[in-house]
Amino acid sequence: MPDIVLTTLNAKWIHASFGLRYLRANLGELRDRSAIVEFTIAQRPVDVAERLLALQPRIVGLGVYVWNAAPALELVRVLKRVRPHLVVVLGGPEVSHETERQPIVAIADHVVCGEADLAFAALARRLLAGEPVGERVLHAELPHFPQLAWPYDEYDERDIAHRIVYVEASRGCPFTCEFCLSALEVPVRQAEVGGFLAQMQRLLDRGVRHFKFVDRTFNLNVAVSTAILRFFRERLRDGLFLHFEMIPDRLPDGLRAEIAAFPDGVLQFEVGIQSFDPPTNARISRRQDDARLHDNLHWLRDHTGVHVHADLIVGLPGEDVATFARGFDRLLALRPHEIQVGILKRLRGTPIVRHDAEHGMVWSEEPPYEILQTAMVPFDAMQAMKRLARYWDMVANQGNWNATLPALLAGDSAFAAFAAFTQWLHERTQTTTGIALHRLAALLFEWLTGPRGVAADQIGTAMAADYARCARHDWPEFLQPWVQGPARARTPPAAAAGAARQARHRGGD
Repeated sequence: MPDIVLTTLNAKWIHASFGLRYLRANLGELRDRSAIVEFTIAQRPVDVAERLLALQPRIVGLGVYVWNAAPALELVRVLKRVRPHLVVVLGGPEVSHETERQPIVAIADHVVCGEADLAFAALARRLLAGEPVGERVLHAELPHFPQLAWPYDEYDERDIAHRIVYVEASRGCPFTCEFCLSALEVPVRQAEVGGFLAQMQRLLDRGVRHFKFVDRTFNLNVAVSTAILRFFRERLRDGLFLHFEMIPDRLPDGLRAEIAAFPDGVLQFEVGIQSFDPPTNARISRRQDDARLHDNLHWLRDHTGVHVHADLIVGLPGEDVATFARGFDRLLALRPHEIQVGILKRLRGTPIVRHDAEHGMVWSEEPPYEILQTAMVPFDAMQAMKRLARYWDMVANQGNWNATLPALLAGDSAFAAFAAFTQWLHERTQTTTGIALHRLAALLFEWLTGPRGVAADQIGTAMAADYARCARHDWPEFLQPWVQGPARARTPPAAAAGAARQARHRGGD
Protein backbone atom coordinates (compact mmCIF):
# COMPACT_ATOMS: atom_id res chain seq x y z
CA MET A 1 0.00 0.00 0.00
CA PRO A 2 1.45 3.43 -0.93
CA ASP A 3 2.08 5.99 1.79
CA ILE A 4 1.39 8.79 -0.71
CA VAL A 5 -1.45 8.78 -3.23
CA LEU A 6 -1.41 11.50 -5.87
CA THR A 7 -4.83 12.02 -7.37
CA THR A 8 -7.11 14.37 -9.27
CA LEU A 9 -10.43 14.43 -11.12
CA ASN A 10 -9.70 14.89 -14.82
CA ALA A 11 -12.25 16.40 -17.19
CA LYS A 12 -12.13 13.21 -19.29
CA TRP A 13 -10.43 9.85 -18.95
CA ILE A 14 -8.30 10.50 -22.04
CA HIS A 15 -6.57 13.36 -20.20
CA ALA A 16 -3.57 12.12 -18.21
CA SER A 17 -2.64 14.57 -15.44
CA PHE A 18 0.73 16.11 -16.28
CA GLY A 19 1.04 17.74 -12.86
CA LEU A 20 0.72 14.47 -10.95
CA ARG A 21 3.47 12.92 -13.04
CA TYR A 22 5.78 15.83 -12.29
CA LEU A 23 5.05 15.46 -8.56
CA ARG A 24 5.80 11.74 -8.51
CA ALA A 25 8.96 12.06 -10.61
CA ASN A 26 10.31 14.60 -8.12
CA LEU A 27 9.56 12.73 -4.90
CA GLY A 28 13.11 11.39 -4.82
CA GLU A 29 13.47 8.56 -2.29
CA LEU A 30 9.71 8.69 -1.63
CA ARG A 31 8.76 7.90 -5.21
CA ASP A 32 8.50 4.15 -4.61
CA ARG A 33 6.23 4.82 -1.64
CA SER A 34 3.75 6.67 -3.87
CA ALA A 35 1.14 5.96 -6.52
CA ILE A 36 -0.85 7.97 -9.06
CA VAL A 37 -4.57 7.19 -9.06
CA GLU A 38 -6.70 9.26 -11.45
CA PHE A 39 -10.44 9.74 -11.76
CA THR A 40 -12.82 11.89 -13.81
CA ILE A 41 -15.44 14.44 -12.89
CA ALA A 42 -18.07 11.98 -14.13
CA GLN A 43 -17.41 9.73 -11.11
CA ARG A 44 -19.19 10.27 -7.80
CA PRO A 45 -16.89 11.77 -5.15
CA VAL A 46 -18.06 9.21 -2.59
CA ASP A 47 -16.98 6.39 -4.92
CA VAL A 48 -13.63 8.10 -5.51
CA ALA A 49 -13.17 8.37 -1.74
CA GLU A 50 -13.88 4.66 -1.35
CA ARG A 51 -11.17 3.73 -3.84
CA LEU A 52 -8.65 6.09 -2.31
CA LEU A 53 -9.26 4.93 1.23
CA ALA A 54 -8.95 1.29 0.18
CA LEU A 55 -5.29 2.03 -0.55
CA GLN A 56 -4.78 3.11 3.08
CA PRO A 57 -2.50 6.06 2.29
CA ARG A 58 -1.06 8.36 4.92
CA ILE A 59 -1.05 11.35 2.56
CA VAL A 60 -3.40 12.19 -0.31
CA GLY A 61 -2.18 14.90 -2.68
CA LEU A 62 -5.12 16.31 -4.67
CA GLY A 63 -4.84 18.50 -7.76
CA VAL A 64 -7.60 21.13 -7.85
CA TYR A 65 -8.51 22.97 -11.05
CA VAL A 66 -11.37 25.16 -12.19
CA TRP A 67 -13.08 22.21 -13.92
CA ASN A 68 -13.03 19.93 -10.84
CA ALA A 69 -13.36 22.44 -7.99
CA ALA A 70 -16.91 21.44 -7.00
CA PRO A 71 -16.44 17.63 -6.91
CA ALA A 72 -13.00 18.09 -5.31
CA LEU A 73 -14.64 19.93 -2.40
CA GLU A 74 -17.15 17.12 -1.97
CA LEU A 75 -14.36 14.53 -2.13
CA VAL A 76 -12.28 16.22 0.57
CA ARG A 77 -15.33 16.52 2.80
CA VAL A 78 -15.95 12.78 2.55
CA LEU A 79 -12.28 11.88 3.11
CA LYS A 80 -11.94 14.01 6.22
CA ARG A 81 -15.25 12.90 7.73
CA VAL A 82 -14.50 9.20 7.24
CA ARG A 83 -10.74 9.35 8.00
CA PRO A 84 -10.09 12.52 10.07
CA HIS A 85 -6.41 11.66 10.54
CA LEU A 86 -5.68 11.23 6.83
CA VAL A 87 -3.45 14.11 5.70
CA VAL A 88 -4.95 15.85 2.66
CA VAL A 89 -2.65 18.19 0.73
CA LEU A 90 -4.10 20.40 -1.99
CA GLY A 91 -2.33 21.91 -4.96
CA GLY A 92 -3.12 23.34 -8.37
CA PRO A 93 -4.10 26.75 -9.79
CA GLU A 94 -7.59 26.81 -8.27
CA VAL A 95 -6.29 26.75 -4.69
CA SER A 96 -3.09 28.72 -5.29
CA HIS A 97 -4.89 32.06 -5.09
CA GLU A 98 -7.57 33.52 -2.83
CA THR A 99 -7.05 30.53 -0.54
CA GLU A 100 -8.62 32.18 2.47
CA ARG A 101 -12.00 32.32 0.71
CA GLN A 102 -12.26 28.65 -0.17
CA PRO A 103 -14.12 26.03 1.91
CA ILE A 104 -11.92 23.25 0.53
CA VAL A 105 -8.84 24.96 1.97
CA ALA A 106 -10.47 25.20 5.39
CA ILE A 107 -11.09 21.43 5.41
CA ALA A 108 -7.73 20.22 4.05
CA ASP A 109 -4.59 19.91 6.14
CA HIS A 110 -2.19 21.75 3.84
CA VAL A 111 -2.17 23.70 0.60
CA VAL A 112 0.88 24.15 -1.63
CA CYS A 113 0.43 27.30 -3.71
CA GLY A 114 2.22 27.66 -7.02
CA GLU A 115 4.38 25.14 -8.88
CA ALA A 116 4.61 22.37 -6.29
CA ASP A 117 7.02 19.98 -8.07
CA LEU A 118 9.64 20.30 -5.31
CA ALA A 119 7.67 21.85 -2.46
CA PHE A 120 5.27 18.91 -2.21
CA ALA A 121 8.16 16.46 -1.87
CA ALA A 122 9.70 18.54 0.93
CA LEU A 123 6.36 18.67 2.74
CA ALA A 124 5.78 14.92 2.34
CA ARG A 125 9.18 14.15 3.86
CA ARG A 126 8.35 16.19 6.95
CA LEU A 127 4.91 14.65 7.31
CA LEU A 128 6.10 11.05 6.96
CA ALA A 129 8.96 11.71 9.39
CA GLY A 130 6.48 12.96 11.96
CA GLU A 131 7.94 16.45 12.03
CA PRO A 132 5.56 19.26 12.98
CA VAL A 133 4.47 21.43 10.05
CA GLY A 134 3.08 24.63 11.44
CA GLU A 135 2.08 26.25 8.15
CA ARG A 136 -1.18 25.16 6.56
CA VAL A 137 -0.64 27.25 3.44
CA LEU A 138 2.81 26.94 1.88
CA HIS A 139 4.02 29.07 -1.03
CA ALA A 140 6.34 27.13 -3.31
CA GLU A 141 9.50 28.72 -4.60
CA LEU A 142 9.48 28.83 -8.38
CA PRO A 143 11.37 25.79 -9.67
CA HIS A 144 13.68 25.89 -12.67
CA PHE A 145 14.13 23.04 -15.12
CA PRO A 146 17.66 22.01 -14.00
CA GLN A 147 16.21 21.33 -10.54
CA LEU A 148 13.48 19.04 -11.84
CA ALA A 149 13.41 15.37 -12.73
CA TRP A 150 11.77 14.68 -16.09
CA PRO A 151 8.21 13.36 -15.67
CA TYR A 152 7.86 11.37 -18.88
CA ASP A 153 8.71 7.91 -17.53
CA GLU A 154 5.64 8.30 -15.29
CA TYR A 155 3.42 7.74 -18.33
CA ASP A 156 2.64 4.03 -18.31
CA GLU A 157 1.85 1.76 -21.23
CA ARG A 158 -1.90 2.35 -20.93
CA ASP A 159 -1.33 6.12 -21.08
CA ILE A 160 0.80 5.75 -24.18
CA ALA A 161 -1.69 3.49 -25.92
CA HIS A 162 -4.92 5.32 -25.13
CA ARG A 163 -4.45 8.78 -23.62
CA ILE A 164 -3.16 12.25 -24.48
CA VAL A 165 0.49 12.65 -23.54
CA TYR A 166 1.34 16.17 -22.39
CA VAL A 167 4.85 17.59 -22.70
CA GLU A 168 6.47 20.99 -22.11
CA ALA A 169 9.64 22.65 -23.32
CA SER A 170 9.07 25.86 -21.35
CA ARG A 171 7.03 27.39 -18.55
CA GLY A 172 5.71 30.89 -18.10
CA CYS A 173 4.66 33.63 -20.49
CA PRO A 174 6.05 37.12 -21.18
CA PHE A 175 2.60 38.59 -21.78
CA THR A 176 0.23 40.05 -19.20
CA CYS A 177 -3.28 39.43 -20.54
CA GLU A 178 -5.41 40.11 -17.50
CA PHE A 179 -7.79 37.14 -17.91
CA CYS A 180 -4.89 34.68 -17.69
CA LEU A 181 -2.77 33.43 -14.81
CA SER A 182 0.26 34.33 -16.91
CA ALA A 183 -0.59 37.95 -16.04
CA LEU A 184 0.86 37.27 -12.59
CA GLU A 185 4.39 37.88 -13.89
CA VAL A 186 5.48 34.24 -13.97
CA PRO A 187 8.85 34.35 -15.78
CA VAL A 188 9.56 32.22 -18.81
CA ARG A 189 11.86 29.28 -18.13
CA GLN A 190 13.24 27.12 -20.91
CA ALA A 191 14.08 23.44 -20.62
CA GLU A 192 17.54 22.42 -21.81
CA VAL A 193 16.87 21.48 -25.41
CA GLY A 194 19.16 18.48 -25.68
CA GLY A 195 17.79 16.83 -22.56
CA PHE A 196 14.21 17.58 -23.57
CA LEU A 197 14.65 16.08 -27.03
CA ALA A 198 16.22 12.98 -25.50
CA GLN A 199 13.04 12.57 -23.46
CA MET A 200 10.93 12.99 -26.61
CA GLN A 201 12.99 10.27 -28.28
CA ARG A 202 12.25 7.94 -25.35
CA LEU A 203 8.53 8.62 -25.76
CA LEU A 204 8.71 8.02 -29.52
CA ASP A 205 10.55 4.76 -28.91
CA ARG A 206 7.80 3.71 -26.48
CA GLY A 207 5.15 4.33 -29.14
CA VAL A 208 3.85 7.82 -28.37
CA ARG A 209 2.45 9.45 -31.50
CA HIS A 210 0.23 12.23 -30.11
CA PHE A 211 2.18 14.99 -28.31
CA LYS A 212 0.31 17.91 -26.78
CA PHE A 213 2.67 20.74 -25.82
CA VAL A 214 1.37 22.77 -22.88
CA ASP A 215 3.85 25.66 -23.38
CA ARG A 216 1.88 28.90 -23.30
CA THR A 217 4.03 30.47 -26.04
CA PHE A 218 5.75 27.69 -27.97
CA ASN A 219 7.17 30.02 -30.65
CA LEU A 220 8.50 32.64 -28.23
CA ASN A 221 12.07 31.30 -28.52
CA VAL A 222 12.29 30.75 -32.26
CA ALA A 223 15.59 28.84 -32.13
CA VAL A 224 14.17 26.33 -29.65
CA SER A 225 10.84 25.89 -31.42
CA THR A 226 12.62 25.43 -34.74
CA ALA A 227 14.90 22.77 -33.21
CA ILE A 228 11.92 20.90 -31.76
CA LEU A 229 10.00 20.96 -35.03
CA ARG A 230 13.08 19.78 -36.93
CA PHE A 231 13.53 16.93 -34.43
CA PHE A 232 10.01 15.63 -35.07
CA ARG A 233 10.13 16.26 -38.83
CA GLU A 234 13.24 14.12 -39.08
CA ARG A 235 11.38 11.35 -37.23
CA LEU A 236 8.09 11.45 -39.10
CA ARG A 237 6.06 8.28 -38.79
CA ASP A 238 2.46 7.24 -39.31
CA GLY A 239 0.06 8.78 -36.82
CA LEU A 240 2.40 11.50 -35.55
CA PHE A 241 0.40 14.49 -34.29
CA LEU A 242 1.82 17.60 -32.58
CA HIS A 243 -0.30 20.26 -30.87
CA PHE A 244 1.20 23.66 -30.02
CA GLU A 245 -0.11 26.89 -28.54
CA MET A 246 1.36 29.67 -30.67
CA ILE A 247 1.71 33.45 -30.60
CA PRO A 248 -0.19 34.42 -33.77
CA ASP A 249 2.00 37.38 -34.77
CA ARG A 250 5.43 35.67 -34.51
CA LEU A 251 6.38 33.42 -37.44
CA PRO A 252 9.79 34.49 -38.83
CA ASP A 253 11.13 32.95 -42.03
CA GLY A 254 13.26 30.25 -40.38
CA LEU A 255 10.32 28.93 -38.41
CA ARG A 256 8.06 29.17 -41.44
CA ALA A 257 10.43 26.98 -43.45
CA GLU A 258 10.34 24.27 -40.80
CA ILE A 259 6.54 24.41 -40.50
CA ALA A 260 6.04 24.26 -44.27
CA ALA A 261 8.15 21.08 -44.49
CA PHE A 262 5.56 19.03 -42.55
CA PRO A 263 2.90 17.07 -44.43
CA ASP A 264 -0.81 17.71 -43.89
CA GLY A 265 -2.38 16.60 -40.66
CA VAL A 266 0.69 16.45 -38.42
CA LEU A 267 0.66 19.94 -36.88
CA GLN A 268 -2.12 21.70 -35.03
CA PHE A 269 -1.63 25.29 -33.89
CA GLU A 270 -3.86 26.86 -31.28
CA VAL A 271 -3.66 30.62 -31.79
CA GLY A 272 -5.19 32.94 -29.24
CA ILE A 273 -6.69 35.97 -30.98
CA GLN A 274 -9.18 36.79 -28.17
CA SER A 275 -10.17 40.17 -29.64
CA PHE A 276 -9.52 42.28 -32.72
CA ASP A 277 -10.61 45.46 -30.95
CA PRO A 278 -7.54 47.62 -30.07
CA PRO A 279 -9.22 49.47 -27.16
CA THR A 280 -10.33 46.16 -25.65
CA ASN A 281 -6.85 44.69 -25.97
CA ALA A 282 -5.30 47.79 -24.43
CA ARG A 283 -7.80 47.60 -21.59
CA ILE A 284 -6.74 44.05 -20.67
CA SER A 285 -2.99 44.68 -21.23
CA ARG A 286 -2.84 42.50 -24.34
CA ARG A 287 -0.26 43.18 -27.05
CA GLN A 288 -1.04 42.01 -30.58
CA ASP A 289 0.21 43.04 -34.03
CA ASP A 290 -2.89 42.52 -36.16
CA ALA A 291 -1.12 43.12 -39.48
CA ARG A 292 1.40 40.35 -38.79
CA LEU A 293 -1.36 38.15 -37.42
CA HIS A 294 -3.29 38.49 -40.69
CA ASP A 295 -0.20 37.73 -42.75
CA ASN A 296 0.70 34.70 -40.66
CA LEU A 297 -2.76 33.14 -40.72
CA HIS A 298 -3.03 33.68 -44.48
CA TRP A 299 0.37 32.03 -44.91
CA LEU A 300 -0.53 29.07 -42.68
CA ARG A 301 -3.72 28.40 -44.64
CA ASP A 302 -2.25 28.97 -48.10
CA HIS A 303 1.17 27.36 -47.79
CA THR A 304 1.07 24.68 -45.06
CA GLY A 305 -0.88 21.67 -43.91
CA VAL A 306 -1.27 23.03 -40.37
CA HIS A 307 -4.67 22.67 -38.72
CA VAL A 308 -5.41 26.14 -37.33
CA HIS A 309 -7.56 26.48 -34.21
CA ALA A 310 -8.20 30.13 -33.26
CA ASP A 311 -9.75 31.54 -30.08
CA LEU A 312 -12.02 34.52 -29.46
CA ILE A 313 -13.40 35.53 -26.05
CA VAL A 314 -16.91 36.78 -25.30
CA GLY A 315 -17.42 39.22 -22.42
CA LEU A 316 -14.16 41.15 -22.27
CA PRO A 317 -14.54 44.47 -20.42
CA GLY A 318 -15.88 47.24 -22.63
CA GLU A 319 -16.52 45.02 -25.67
CA ASP A 320 -20.12 44.77 -26.89
CA VAL A 321 -21.77 42.18 -29.13
CA ALA A 322 -21.39 44.32 -32.25
CA THR A 323 -17.64 44.68 -31.69
CA PHE A 324 -17.28 40.95 -31.07
CA ALA A 325 -19.31 40.27 -34.23
CA ARG A 326 -16.94 42.36 -36.34
CA GLY A 327 -14.00 40.46 -34.87
CA PHE A 328 -15.68 37.13 -35.56
CA ASP A 329 -16.33 38.02 -39.20
CA ARG A 330 -12.77 39.24 -39.55
CA LEU A 331 -11.35 36.03 -38.12
CA LEU A 332 -13.64 33.84 -40.22
CA ALA A 333 -12.32 35.57 -43.34
CA LEU A 334 -8.83 34.36 -42.38
CA ARG A 335 -10.13 30.77 -42.74
CA PRO A 336 -8.99 28.99 -39.59
CA HIS A 337 -10.23 25.42 -39.49
CA GLU A 338 -11.85 26.02 -36.11
CA ILE A 339 -12.93 29.08 -34.15
CA GLN A 340 -13.31 28.49 -30.44
CA VAL A 341 -15.79 31.03 -29.07
CA GLY A 342 -14.82 31.09 -25.40
CA ILE A 343 -16.72 32.71 -22.57
CA LEU A 344 -14.63 34.92 -20.27
CA LYS A 345 -13.89 33.30 -16.90
CA ARG A 346 -12.66 34.88 -13.69
CA LEU A 347 -9.78 32.59 -12.84
CA ARG A 348 -8.73 33.01 -9.23
CA GLY A 349 -5.92 35.48 -8.82
CA THR A 350 -6.18 37.12 -12.23
CA PRO A 351 -6.37 40.93 -12.38
CA ILE A 352 -9.38 40.99 -14.71
CA VAL A 353 -11.51 41.83 -11.65
CA ARG A 354 -10.09 45.34 -11.56
CA HIS A 355 -12.64 46.18 -14.28
CA ASP A 356 -15.66 44.96 -12.32
CA ALA A 357 -16.97 48.31 -11.14
CA GLU A 358 -16.24 50.40 -14.22
CA HIS A 359 -17.50 47.88 -16.74
CA GLY A 360 -20.30 46.22 -14.77
CA MET A 361 -18.65 42.78 -14.72
CA VAL A 362 -20.88 40.25 -12.95
CA TRP A 363 -19.49 36.75 -12.49
CA SER A 364 -20.94 33.40 -11.57
CA GLU A 365 -19.90 32.35 -8.08
CA GLU A 366 -19.76 28.70 -9.19
CA PRO A 367 -16.89 27.12 -11.14
CA PRO A 368 -15.84 27.83 -13.85
CA TYR A 369 -16.79 31.40 -12.81
CA GLU A 370 -18.08 32.52 -16.21
CA ILE A 371 -19.13 36.08 -16.87
CA LEU A 372 -22.90 36.54 -16.46
CA GLN A 373 -23.21 40.07 -17.79
CA THR A 374 -21.29 43.26 -18.38
CA ALA A 375 -22.30 46.87 -18.85
CA MET A 376 -22.09 46.29 -22.62
CA VAL A 377 -23.59 42.78 -22.77
CA PRO A 378 -26.69 42.30 -20.57
CA PHE A 379 -27.59 38.91 -19.12
CA ASP A 380 -30.01 37.83 -21.87
CA ALA A 381 -27.53 38.78 -24.59
CA MET A 382 -24.74 36.92 -22.76
CA GLN A 383 -26.93 33.82 -22.57
CA ALA A 384 -27.52 34.06 -26.32
CA MET A 385 -23.77 34.33 -26.89
CA LYS A 386 -23.15 31.23 -24.79
CA ARG A 387 -25.65 29.33 -26.90
CA LEU A 388 -23.98 30.61 -30.06
CA ALA A 389 -20.61 29.37 -28.79
CA ARG A 390 -22.01 25.91 -28.13
CA TYR A 391 -23.85 25.66 -31.47
CA TRP A 392 -20.83 26.95 -33.39
CA ASP A 393 -18.72 24.15 -31.95
CA MET A 394 -21.44 21.64 -32.80
CA VAL A 395 -22.12 22.81 -36.36
CA ALA A 396 -18.89 24.42 -37.61
CA ASN A 397 -15.94 23.14 -35.60
CA GLN A 398 -16.59 19.43 -35.99
CA GLY A 399 -15.91 19.61 -39.73
CA ASN A 400 -19.11 17.77 -40.65
CA TRP A 401 -20.77 20.55 -42.68
CA ASN A 402 -18.04 22.21 -44.74
CA ALA A 403 -20.10 22.25 -47.95
CA THR A 404 -23.26 23.36 -46.15
CA LEU A 405 -21.71 26.19 -44.10
CA PRO A 406 -21.47 28.76 -46.94
CA ALA A 407 -25.26 28.77 -47.29
CA LEU A 408 -25.69 28.93 -43.51
CA LEU A 409 -23.32 31.90 -43.17
CA ALA A 410 -24.27 33.80 -46.32
CA GLY A 411 -25.01 37.52 -46.08
CA ASP A 412 -23.33 40.73 -45.05
CA SER A 413 -22.26 39.22 -41.70
CA ALA A 414 -21.58 35.55 -41.04
CA PHE A 415 -21.97 36.25 -37.33
CA ALA A 416 -25.44 37.75 -37.84
CA ALA A 417 -26.48 34.82 -40.04
CA PHE A 418 -25.33 32.25 -37.49
CA ALA A 419 -26.84 34.20 -34.58
CA ALA A 420 -30.24 34.06 -36.32
CA PHE A 421 -29.86 30.30 -36.75
CA THR A 422 -28.81 30.02 -33.10
CA GLN A 423 -31.98 31.76 -31.91
CA TRP A 424 -34.20 29.58 -34.13
CA LEU A 425 -32.40 26.36 -33.16
CA HIS A 426 -32.75 27.03 -29.45
CA GLU A 427 -36.44 27.86 -29.84
CA ARG A 428 -36.92 24.54 -31.63
CA THR A 429 -34.83 22.33 -29.33
CA GLN A 430 -34.56 24.15 -25.96
CA THR A 431 -31.15 22.54 -25.52
CA THR A 432 -27.52 23.05 -26.48
CA THR A 433 -26.46 19.46 -25.82
CA GLY A 434 -27.40 15.99 -26.96
CA ILE A 435 -28.49 16.89 -30.49
CA ALA A 436 -27.61 13.83 -32.57
CA LEU A 437 -26.06 14.33 -36.01
CA HIS A 438 -29.16 12.91 -37.72
CA ARG A 439 -31.42 15.40 -35.97
CA LEU A 440 -29.02 18.28 -36.53
CA ALA A 441 -28.98 17.49 -40.25
CA ALA A 442 -32.76 17.66 -40.39
CA LEU A 443 -32.82 20.94 -38.47
CA LEU A 444 -30.19 22.49 -40.74
CA PHE A 445 -32.16 21.45 -43.80
CA GLU A 446 -35.38 22.84 -42.32
CA TRP A 447 -33.78 26.20 -41.43
CA LEU A 448 -32.00 26.67 -44.73
CA THR A 449 -34.88 25.68 -46.97
CA GLY A 450 -37.47 27.40 -44.76
CA PRO A 451 -36.62 30.70 -43.00
CA ARG A 452 -33.47 31.22 -45.10
CA GLY A 453 -35.24 30.43 -48.38
CA VAL A 454 -32.42 28.47 -50.03
CA ALA A 455 -33.40 26.03 -52.77
CA ALA A 456 -33.81 22.47 -51.54
CA ASP A 457 -31.66 21.11 -54.40
CA GLN A 458 -28.78 23.38 -53.42
CA ILE A 459 -28.90 22.40 -49.76
CA GLY A 460 -29.60 18.74 -50.40
CA THR A 461 -26.63 18.50 -52.76
CA ALA A 462 -24.33 20.24 -50.26
CA MET A 463 -25.45 18.14 -47.30
CA ALA A 464 -25.16 14.93 -49.29
CA ALA A 465 -21.63 15.92 -50.27
CA ASP A 466 -20.81 16.46 -46.59
CA TYR A 467 -22.21 13.05 -45.66
CA ALA A 468 -20.22 11.37 -48.42
CA ARG A 469 -17.00 13.27 -47.59
CA CYS A 470 -17.22 12.25 -43.94
CA ALA A 471 -17.88 8.62 -44.96
CA ARG A 472 -21.16 8.48 -43.05
CA HIS A 473 -23.23 5.34 -43.45
CA ASP A 474 -26.40 6.47 -41.63
CA TRP A 475 -27.96 8.62 -44.36
CA PRO A 476 -31.16 10.36 -43.21
CA GLU A 477 -34.27 9.68 -45.24
CA PHE A 478 -34.74 13.29 -46.38
CA LEU A 479 -31.34 13.22 -48.14
CA GLN A 480 -32.21 10.21 -50.31
CA PRO A 481 -33.00 12.30 -53.44
CA TRP A 482 -29.43 13.60 -53.47
CA VAL A 483 -27.53 10.35 -52.82
CA GLN A 484 -24.95 9.76 -55.50
CA GLY A 485 -24.10 6.20 -56.53
CA PRO A 486 -22.49 3.93 -53.93
CA ALA A 487 -21.96 6.71 -51.34
CA ARG A 488 -24.46 5.18 -48.92
CA ALA A 489 -22.43 2.00 -48.66
CA ARG A 490 -19.36 3.77 -47.36
CA THR A 491 -18.48 3.26 -43.73
CA PRO A 492 -16.69 5.60 -41.32
CA PRO A 493 -12.91 5.35 -41.36
CA ALA A 494 -11.17 3.87 -38.35
CA ALA A 495 -9.33 6.88 -36.93
CA ALA A 496 -8.75 8.64 -33.67
CA ALA A 497 -11.28 11.34 -32.88
CA GLY A 498 -8.84 14.22 -33.31
CA ALA A 499 -7.39 12.88 -36.54
CA ALA A 500 -10.86 12.20 -37.93
CA ARG A 501 -11.97 15.73 -37.06
CA GLN A 502 -8.97 17.19 -38.87
CA ALA A 503 -9.57 14.92 -41.84
CA ARG A 504 -13.13 16.19 -42.11
CA HIS A 505 -11.84 19.78 -42.20
CA ARG A 506 -9.17 18.97 -44.76
CA GLY A 507 -11.77 17.34 -46.96
CA GLY A 508 -13.46 20.71 -47.23
CA ASP A 509 -10.38 22.81 -48.01
